[in-house]
Amino acid sequence: MSQRHTTLGSYPTTRMRRNRRSDWSRRLVAETKLSVDDLIWPVFVQEGSNSRTPVASMPGVDRLSVDLFVEALKQARDLGIPAVAIFPEVDAAKKTSDAREAYNPDNLVCRAIRAAKKSVPGIGIVCDVALDPFNADGHDGIVRDGEILNDESIEVMTRQALVQSEAGCDVQAPSDMMDGRIGAFRKAMDAAGYQHVQIMSYAAKYASAFYNPFRDAIGSSGALKGDKKTYQMDPANSDEALREVGHDIAEGADMVMVKPGLPYLDIVRRVKDAFGVPTYAYQVSGEYAMLRGAADRGWLDWEKVLLETLSCFKRAGCDGILTYGAVDAARLLRGK
Repeated sequence: MSQRHTTLGSYPTTRMRRNRRSDWSRRLVAETKLSVDDLIWPVFVQEGSNSRTPVASMPGVDRLSVDLFVEALKQARDLGIPAVAIFPEVDAAKKTSDAREAYNPDNLVCRAIRAAKKSVPGIGIVCDVALDPFNADGHDGIVRDGEILNDESIEVMTRQALVQSEAGCDVQAPSDMMDGRIGAFRKAMDAAGYQHVQIMSYAAKYASAFYNPFRDAIGSSGALKGDKKTYQMDPANSDEALREVGHDIAEGADMVMVKPGLPYLDIVRRVKDAFGVPTYAYQVSGEYAMLRGAADRGWLDWEKVLLETLSCFKRAGCDGILTYGAVDAARLLRGK
């Protein structure tokens, strides 16, 4: 026990419940403060106009056509949410083994970015850099003879990052877990004049079973062949996460992310303590679906568990959280 704790009092002189007795006192002594400024809202976009498609495995979440996406951004901006993250459902006919739609400058993501920047310039736009929405194999990288290729995947994703930057993306968020991709993106973006574009690396992304509803949302679940264990991290490992984060920071990452969220808060804490850089976590689709699904059945109070879990992210060391509940949380935090 540290010296700091050896002088603590004992009952009845010390009564820990005194500070909890009143709401004003609980607020005064709270160690963790959650605010709207901590939220990033992941949004799914789809083709079409005035089109909204519910994601069956994610209650309350819809895929939105670009025009409705822009309207949703206005709502997020008015609530004070700093940034949104775009994820596309790509037409199956445009999915190929070389994922070339990923670097089409007029693809769905780029059109959504341009529309957002034109109509809602005051909100940050975060873009995924990975090939799973565009790849006929459903993997985050290029597949050849059953192997996910590292360097070849980086070449394609670098082109993806460049067209997204050209469209107006503020933050590139590579989620692929290929080795060396942060350095390649930073070098290419700097050379192209996009020195201002930030990189939020999915630095410690685990090969988790909590992603399935997300794959439903982007339409990759049926295409995925095999699993992602050869490039995403083993859930059993912790020290490895620090090595991954360290490499990404050295290569030029401005911010780092741990994914999934709640089951990996120990990793968040270790990363924050070890590096002290802006650290984020993703409350992923499976986490959201469990909480929201249970709430819809009356087993949990959605508003209470949402704010509680987000506070836990903050307590663990997160500077921000990607959550599908961002709009609900913002309303609650702002009393709207």
